[in-house]
Amino acid sequence: MGTFVIKMPDVGEGIAEAELVEWHVKVGDPVTEDMVLAAVMTDKATVEIPSPVEGTVEWIGGEVGEQIAVGAPLLKLEVSGEGNVSADKGAPAKAKPAKEAMPEASTAKRKDEDAGLEGEEEAEERAPEPAARPKKASEPRRALPAHSRKEGEKPLAAPSVRLKARERGIDLRFVPGTGPAGRITHEDLDLYLEQGARPGAPTGRMPDSRVTELKVVGLRRKIAEKMALSKSRIAHITYVEEIDMEALEQLRASLNATRRDDRPKLTLLPFLLMAMVKAIRDQPNINAHYDDEAGLVRQFGGVHCGIAAQTRNGLVVPVVRHAEALDLWGAAGEINRLAEAAKNGTAKREELSGSTITITSLGALGGIATTPVINHPEVAIVGVNKMQVRPMWDGTQFVPKKMMNLSSSFDHRVVDGWDAAVFVQRVKALLETPASIFIEE
Repeated sequence: MGTFVIKMPDVGEGIAEAELVEWHVKVGDPVTEDMVLAAVMTDKATVEIPSPVEGTVEWIGGEVGEQIAVGAPLLKLEVSGEGNVSADKGAPAKAKPAKEAMPEASTAKRKDEDAGLEGEEEAEERAPEPAARPKKASEPRRALPAHSRKEGEKPLAAPSVRLKARERGIDLRFVPGTGPAGRITHEDLDLYLEQGARPGAPTGRMPDSRVTELKVVGLRRKIAEKMALSKSRIAHITYVEEIDMEALEQLRASLNATRRDDRPKLTLLPFLLMAMVKAIRDQPNINAHYDDEAGLVRQFGGVHCGIAAQTRNGLVVPVVRHAEALDLWGAAGEINRLAEAAKNGTAKREELSGSTITITSLGALGGIATTPVINHPEVAIVGVNKMQVRPMWDGTQFVPKKMMNLSSSFDHRVVDGWDAAVFVQRVKALLETPASIFIEE
């Protein structure tokens, strides 16, 4: 038998380390060739690490949430043959035991068995007594301990005990338990009632004092770091404008009713993207990155628009590349494809990076205005808010109209308030007269 050490592979150009976000195996598990061992996350995407050989896991090199350097030992397998390291090297410094630590009594017993009969007798002497034993009639009632369990710890009890407590209005969190693992028995409940019960809520609704700690790892950590970077470096200015959506909604409904079967259903987003592309032609400073360390603004000819998408794991931003080269149907198809890839986790690394401006949409959830955070190092983000019918004054009377707000944020260090307003007003004019989106100038 030999030892095979799997090291953290090079997961992308210029990336020196990656965060360990998930283990698919544990010590002692059998592993087959090409089986996924772990998942790590870079700044761009989650990468799965497969096994190049077959073997059994002997050691794992980190906890979820740790940063692992490229080339560092990630996992050690016991394999048939020589492996790829010599036997005398042993396990790395951070080696974990092949099995979880056993209770002290069990460990002592195992050592005593090796020592012989004398050890067996000592182990028997140290064997724990049953956690609870029947109470004799002559035994005096015991006093309750001062602290029954840790704050927020869920009490353990049989359904019959829970029913009995509920009928008497007792909150089991205050009842000490003497059963295995602190389980509350009928005897515990009776003793608690005799000594003066602390009443619970008569409705059966108990106060919840639980505190759950969740480690911030993986995509959530990347989102947190990205948002902190954006808010700490970028001087945001947010401009909110309302858009008359009557004409665009009529056009969208007409196009969807007559579309070919091979074309996607149109939403608002492809129209907004086409309007932004046209507005950017007049203001290329909006489609840019600000490198504040180098003191440079990089304006891009191609419009690579990020579309913020909510997934099970958190917010990701797939990128519609070269939107200026797409027509309405092409833009709709690409938005749908990328959104689906982001949600099912199949989006490639290059599809999640390189945006030059971003659209974020919370309109489906409601909200009349937002203050979207710019996707660093971009200088602008356009936010879609709720579409609703509002009474609008037409000069002589109030008439019902379908309206929607756009909430757009700009990097005020390089985009003046005037330029931000001009850009939003241009997008507004194009959406309110949607036919002008398709007129080539």
